[in-house]
Amino acid sequence: MPNKSGHITHQELLLNALQVVSVTVLVLTAACAAPRPTSVIPLPAYILETGADAFVLDTDTRIALSDPTDTELRHLAESWAEPVREASGFSLPVVAAPAVTGEANTVTLRLSGGTTEANDEGYRMDVTSRAVDLSAHTPAGLFYGLQTLRQLLPVNSEDWSMPAVVIEDAPRFRYRGMHLDVGRHFFPVTFIKKYIDLLALYKINTFHWHLTDDQGWRIEIKKYPKLTEVGAYRQETVSGKNFEKWDRPYVGDGTPHGGFYTQDEVREVVAYARARYIDVIPEIEMPGHATAALAAYPQYACTDGPFTVPTTWGIFEDIYCPKEETFQFLEDVLTEVIALFPSTYIHIGGDEAPKTRWEESALAQQVIAREGLADEDELQSYFIRRIESFLQQHGRRLIGWDEILEGGLAPQATVMSWRGMDGGIEAARQGHDVIMTPTSHTYFDYYQADPDTEPLAIRGLTTLKKVYDFEPVPSVLSLDEATHILGAQGNVWTEYMSTTDYVEYMVFPRMLALSEVVWSPKNARNWESFSRRLAHQLQHLDKLGVNYRPVTAPATP
Repeated sequence: MPNKSGHITHQELLLNALQVVSVTVLVLTAACAAPRPTSVIPLPAYILETGADAFVLDTDTRIALSDPTDTELRHLAESWAEPVREASGFSLPVVAAPAVTGEANTVTLRLSGGTTEANDEGYRMDVTSRAVDLSAHTPAGLFYGLQTLRQLLPVNSEDWSMPAVVIEDAPRFRYRGMHLDVGRHFFPVTFIKKYIDLLALYKINTFHWHLTDDQGWRIEIKKYPKLTEVGAYRQETVSGKNFEKWDRPYVGDGTPHGGFYTQDEVREVVAYARARYIDVIPEIEMPGHATAALAAYPQYACTDGPFTVPTTWGIFEDIYCPKEETFQFLEDVLTEVIALFPSTYIHIGGDEAPKTRWEESALAQQVIAREGLADEDELQSYFIRRIESFLQQHGRRLIGWDEILEGGLAPQATVMSWRGMDGGIEAARQGHDVIMTPTSHTYFDYYQADPDTEPLAIRGLTTLKKVYDFEPVPSVLSLDEATHILGAQGNVWTEYMSTTDYVEYMVFPRMLALSEVVWSPKNARNWESFSRRLAHQLQHLDKLGVNYRPVTAPATP
C-alpha cells in the first residue's frame, strides 16, 4: 500500500517544476499531430503523443507478466482485462512476459522494484502500434498505470485502439482523498463499493469514511450493541432546510431512517478498497457530534439526558463529558475500530464541540483544575491528547479537523484544515502534517451553480472551475513548511443528499477536477485542456451509470 505518512520532498518539488516545461511543450506539440488526442484525467506528469499510430486490441492480444507467479501482479492484470473481455469478446490470455520488450500484440506489465518515497505510485508506459509496455516499481504504480490505460481506450466503439504515447507519471501529493458522510444519510455497501471504484479510476488513494455523527451511528461495536440498536436510527428527517436556521416551523418527512455496517461488512469494504490501493480512514467523532452515541449511552454525557437521535441538522450542546468512564468507553470503541481498519490514521473529528455543558459541569471543572488547564479549550486539547496517546500506543496516528488547534495541538496530530486555509498554515508552521480541505473549494455539498436551478444544497457556490483552480499549498509557506502539506481532500456531507443518485450528482464531475489538482504538476494544469478531456470522461461516467451533473458550455467560471 502507498505510504501516507511521508512528506513532499524537496526533490519532488523540484521535479514538479521541471515537469512543467516538458508537459506544457509536449502536450501542445502533440495535440497538432494526433488524430485522437488522449483524454486522460488526471493529466500525467509527462505525456508525449508520438504520432498517428495506434495499438489495436484484437483476438490475438495477450497480457504478459514479468512474473506470472506473482498473485498480486496477476490480479492487477485480470482486474484490467475482465471488463475489456466482457465488452470486446477478446480472450486476452495472461502469459509470461517475453525476454525482449515490445513483442507484437502484447500488453506487458513489469514490476521493476527499487521503490523510493518519491516514486512508489509512479509508472512508465510506452504504447506503440506494435505493443504496450507498462512498468512500475510497485503494484500500486502498475495499478495507476492501468487506470490510464483504461482511459486511453475508446468508450463506445468497436475500434479497440489506443493512441501511441509515452507517459512517465507520478503524483504530486501522497494524500489524495475523498470523504463520504454516512451519518446523516446511510448508504448501502453496494454504493460504497461503486464510490471506491470511481475514486480508484481517477487515482484517489484515500477514502475518509465519516461513520458517526449526531444523526446516526453507523458502525457495529460489539461491546456496546446499543450504539447501533439505538444510535443507528432516527424517527424521521427534517424536510427541506433546517427549520431553526431559516426561521420556519419544523416539518418532518415522517419516514424513519437508519442503518449501520456490520463488522463483516466493514472488513469487506476495507478489503475491496485495499485491492484498489485505497486506504480507508474511519472517523469516530468526539467530543462533539455525539448525540446518537449519547442516546444509546447517556452516562457518558455531562447531563442526565435522556437523549434522542436528532431529526434535524446543526450543532448540539451535549457532547462527551471528560469522565474516566467516557475515556474507557471511547478506548473500547477505538480498539474495535483499530482491529477493523489497517490505516495508519484514525480520524477523531474534534470539530464543532460547544463548551456549554463543560462550563456547567462540576466534573469538567474539576478536570480543568486538576490538570492545570486554563479553560474549556484547553480541556478539549487535553481530551484529544489522551485519545492521541491511546492511538499511538496501538501504532496509529490521529487526524482531526482544524478545531483541534484550539487550546494546543496534540503532539503528533495531523490537521484537516476545513475552515479556510489558516488552520493548515498554522499547523504546518508548527511542524504538523496538514491535509487541505477548505469549504471554499473542496466542499461538494455546496451548490454547483445558481441555487434556483440546482437541487437543494447546504449553502455556498463551488463550481467545477473553482475546484480546478484550487491550490493546496499556500504561497505564504516556506519550502520547509510546505513539505507538511500532504495533499487535499473533497468532502461530501450528506444532510441534503438522501439518495445515491443525489451523492453522485454532487460529487461528479467536481471530483475529476480535484483529482487533477492533487495528482498533476501544478503549472501543467490548464482549464481549457481539462474541459476538452472532461468531455471524453463524461462518456466513461455514462458507461459506468454515474448520475453526474451535466457540464454546460461554456463552463461556469
